[in-house]
Amino acid sequence: MNDFLHKLPQFAGNHMALCALFVVLVIALIVTQLMVLFRKYTELTPAGLTQLINRDSPLLIDLSAIADFEKMHVPGARHVAMSQFDPENKDLAKARELAVVVMDKDGRSTDKAAQRLVKAGFTRVYTLGGGVLAWQQAQLPVAKGKN
Repeated sequence: MNDFLHKLPQFAGNHMALCALFVVLVIALIVTQLMVLFRKYTELTPAGLTQLINRDSPLLIDLSAIADFEKMHVPGARHVAMSQFDPENKDLAKARELAVVVMDKDGRSTDKAAQRLVKAGFTRVYTLGGGVLAWQQAQLPVAKGKN
């Protein structure tokens, strides 16, 4: 270990670009983790969503494309097109005190919707990590069709 510490400055001097890339990656990793830590919504696993459904009867919002929603969705989820998603809508505003779970097909586009809900005053906002595909892979029941 002592030999490693003596050779480290020489290595850093000979490989400046590699060391700079390492520092940038470490900083990016730290910033990403801090953003996850301080966001005001929680990402749930399929098991966590099951517990929330059993405990609290949350409002389930599926932002998938309509074709994907009709192929499979979490039972009880309501489809809302991302282009029509508006947390300020008077019908949705009535649910500010409810737990709200935002999901889509693969869990990639739910962060912006969750942030919009938090900004609109929703206090209990969740996302389904991995989306409906993770729900299906966990061998949990899926519904088909428009309802």
